[in-house]
Amino acid sequence: MATTKVEALSLNAITKTFGELTANDAVSFSVHQGEVVALLGENGAGKTTLMNILFGQYTADSGSVAVFGQTLPPGNSREALNAGVGMVHQHFTLADNLTVQENITLGSRPLLSPRLGRSAARAKIIALSERFHLAVSPDARVGSLTVGERQRVEILKALYRDVRVLILDEPTAVLTPQETDDLFATLRLAIADGLSIIFISHKLHEVMAIADRVVVLRHGKVTGGARTQDTDTKALAAMMMGVEAVPPQVAPANPGAALMELQGVSTPDVGNAPGLRDVTLALRAGQIIGLAGVSGNGQAALADVVGGLRAAAAGQVVLNGAPVQSWSPRTAVRSGIARIPEDRHKTGTIGDFDLTENAILERYKTAEFSTAGWLNWRKSRDFAEGIISKYDVRCPGADTPIRLLSGGNMQKLILGRVLEAGPQIILANQPVRGLDIGAVNYVHSQLLAARDRGAAVLLISEDLDEVMALSDVIHVIADGRLSPGFERGSMTPAQLGVWMAGQGFDKEMAHAS
Repeated sequence: MATTKVEALSLNAITKTFGELTANDAVSFSVHQGEVVALLGENGAGKTTLMNILFGQYTADSGSVAVFGQTLPPGNSREALNAGVGMVHQHFTLADNLTVQENITLGSRPLLSPRLGRSAARAKIIALSERFHLAVSPDARVGSLTVGERQRVEILKALYRDVRVLILDEPTAVLTPQETDDLFATLRLAIADGLSIIFISHKLHEVMAIADRVVVLRHGKVTGGARTQDTDTKALAAMMMGVEAVPPQVAPANPGAALMELQGVSTPDVGNAPGLRDVTLALRAGQIIGLAGVSGNGQAALADVVGGLRAAAAGQVVLNGAPVQSWSPRTAVRSGIARIPEDRHKTGTIGDFDLTENAILERYKTAEFSTAGWLNWRKSRDFAEGIISKYDVRCPGADTPIRLLSGGNMQKLILGRVLEAGPQIILANQPVRGLDIGAVNYVHSQLLAARDRGAAVLLISEDLDEVMALSDVIHVIADGRLSPGFERGSMTPAQLGVWMAGQGFDKEMAHAS
């Protein structure tokens, strides 16, 4: 609940267009000091564009932004920072090769300053860490930190600059439930000190937990709003979409033969990330295998093995009953394995390529799109436009650089690219991260439809609710070890949590001995 009626932020009739696309259409709303306002909307509704205008990274075509009564000059991030506006982006903006302290202080003072004040900076960082329960060493290299620890660094970076208005863009998208609870505890301490927050999230139960009020965007316009105490998640979803959000029904699976098997597969650790430890797993036709686990426990290694990016150091990969002799991404693609990668920016798309180029990225050499080494651009563009239409990818057109799309619309293009190839095996790694509830339901329905057509689906997700909702069989991974398979409905979240913490493996070993 807001602690004061002082207006911390005011956006007045903000309009922004990109060619023929109107991203923001006369958007107006305000945030009071000590208040949390959740900004909701479907993917491509204009939320991130609006926040980039507020933070000075984009210039509005018309309208104004005021912070504590001071109108900000348009398109000037430095002035926004000086006015006390901070932003934590959905995809972290940290330098892996620098320390925590170097990342936090970067840009906070001139590099040519005769005294950089490292001791004072360190003392301030430690004091903020202790005050807001953001435990992280100032001397640690960011590249060695977990996802949750990186989120703490981003929050500390904002607090170090004495922000008064903080924009959080999907701050929990890559956090575990426990890390999310820790983040919210930190935010509540800062709110009590008068910090105002704009909270962008598609996780409506989290919006209900942290926000005082919601503002809803649809197609770039403000279409509604409510106090959280006067609404619920069902009403918010309907407000965002214009219709009621209905999750897909999951019919019993009819599993067939094993299309892919890992037999006693082990891989080496990579830095702080564990490899696989004697993993045996079967991916069967017509079945969704769900992989649950806390981030950084071997999911990346398993996904890399299935996708052909990493070879087994021990054990073997079996495809359609035959051991694989030489395993590579090209072999995996040719074998009918399609992947929805965990990181759509780094490994799912090429930012400067347009949607057409990204749509055929893994198949441009096939006969469907290429003849005698020459690309058939008409077929390629038709394919991309088909995905844009069928999967509701909101964009100006197929020739748009994909980096200009919202994260959710990037994900929709990747999903279409994967499913339209008619794959035998689908590696779905965090497939709905950052998607709105309507898009989540659509992705889930498409994965279920692929299963029912006979595809084997490996669903890797840190969202336990998602794993339990879709999976026919659930495995838990912890420190590179894989649990037995648990049939759908046979385990409670608490029971799976025991395995996720590694305790189930310990009990299994004690019982075996």
